[in-house]
Amino acid sequence: MKLLEELRDAGQGRDLGELLRRIPYARFLGLQVEMQGDEVITVLPFAEHLVGNPNLPALHGGMIGAMLEMTSVLQLLYDASCARLPKTIDVSFDFLRFARCTTTYGRAIVTRRGRRVANVRSELWQENRGTPIALSHGHFLLSPLAGAAGHIEA
Repeated sequence: MKLLEELRDAGQGRDLGELLRRIPYARFLGLQVEMQGDEVITVLPFAEHLVGNPNLPALHGGMIGAMLEMTSVLQLLYDASCARLPKTIDVSFDFLRFARCTTTYGRAIVTRRGRRVANVRSELWQENRGTPIALSHGHFLLSPLAGAAGHIEA
């Protein structure tokens, strides 16, 4: 059974936190989600296993890229009813400054969403939302639920 279908069947179709708990890599990272209106905010509390460069110290760049991509996917799932998790077509990352060993936050903006493809920009920041540490722009393949529109259905 598909992950999103399992969540809908269990009455947790809108629970992005439960979705993250069922994704092993998100669980390993410790990624969490908060809602601010219709905006999905991802939160990654600092953990020692996330350090990529102990000399600076700085968080691992691969983890930063993964958080940007997951933030985009979570916002897409919130905005549209999908039969399956959106698949990444392509994504590009801009690393603006090194990520210090502190809590990291993310948000995504769906800039265009068609029936099958969506364009999403995401950004990460730490103490100051106005000073992003990394940005991404990606294209994602959607698999919409038959006859569904709008938010994830429970």
